[in-house]
Amino acid sequence: MRSVPPIAFVAEPREQTDVEIRINFGVFAGREATPAELDDLGRAAMEQVDHVTVVSEHRHELGTDTETSLHQVRMRIPCDALPGDDADAALMRVRLVALAERWAQSCIEARHADVVELFPGDRA
Repeated sequence: MRSVPPIAFVAEPREQTDVEIRINFGVFAGREATPAELDDLGRAAMEQVDHVTVVSEHRHELGTDTETSLHQVRMRIPCDALPGDDADAALMRVRLVALAERWAQSCIEARHADVVELFPGDRA
């Protein structure tokens, strides 16, 4: 049985300057996040850190055997906005992912579009 992708997760760092949390919003909501919802996410993150950038994007990934189009939200936090202690910074990343998941779930519960099955043929 295939597992369902997570709603929110920390992206693998390409450089040590920012922490990036990606939110697979469109996969679960079946729609784009609204500007007001993005503002809500930013304000919620500001309760944890002193700087955040929120990006809403359409991603189109193509390969020889695959084609993916999705709406994703990215939340970027500069490393200097995280605690200096490695353990505290790791805990902050966990809290920010949980915050992103709660935000996405709240948006989905408030308003969602019909979504296609992630894995056709897999039935519970």
